[in-house]
Amino acid sequence: MCEHFVARSVEPFRLDELWSFTERLERFGIAGFGWGAAWLTPDGRLDSYREIHAFRDDPRRATIGATETTSILLHLRRPSKLSTLGVADTQPFLDPGGRFAFSHNGDLHEYRRWRARYRAAGRIHGRADSEVGQRWLEDEWRVGEPAGHLLAALHDAFGGDANLALLDATGVPHVYAGNRENPVFTFRLGRIRVCSTGIYSLDRSLFRFVAPGATDRGLVALHQTASLD
Repeated sequence: MCEHFVARSVEPFRLDELWSFTERLERFGIAGFGWGAAWLTPDGRLDSYREIHAFRDDPRRATIGATETTSILLHLRRPSKLSTLGVADTQPFLDPGGRFAFSHNGDLHEYRRWRARYRAAGRIHGRADSEVGQRWLEDEWRVGEPAGHLLAALHDAFGGDANLALLDATGVPHVYAGNRENPVFTFRLGRIRVCSTGIYSLDRSLFRFVAPGATDRGLVALHQTASLD
């Protein structure tokens, strides 16, 4: 199963300020089958990077780490089906219109009928369920609709155990907690606020192994959305 987190700060920060946290999240979250990130650029656009190598093995992470931003969504991949390994299924996904970036962990149960519809329209490029959720969100996106409503509606439509992360074009990150096997936590790493999945441990071991210096720790209730706004 995957792990992902969002982070935000009032003042710009380099992405590599979060690299030590990311390395530990990949290690203890048993990821390592690709990674990706989306962030807000200084001119107010969303940019992204995706790689099929593990975060720890990617030689470009130093270059990406020099990027400055105030908001990021980062995904570490451990797919349920290793047959889905490939760039097309590597997350996060960036909306073609630049409205948001999206990632998912867990399983979306009722994705097959939606997949058939999007595939017939030439909109499916990979094999995993997460891309199907991305296409649904592209179609259901409404200006002014609260992100929490959209993410809860996506979960209602597909079912399953699913944590959903979103970074919108204004730079506000959101995480919906819908995976009973992987709790979602909020906390602060220095000046950076973070909302992260919890390494598939039904306790607070995230703070022992991955973020021991975290402050302002909290748990996101199941079926609720945390927004770092």
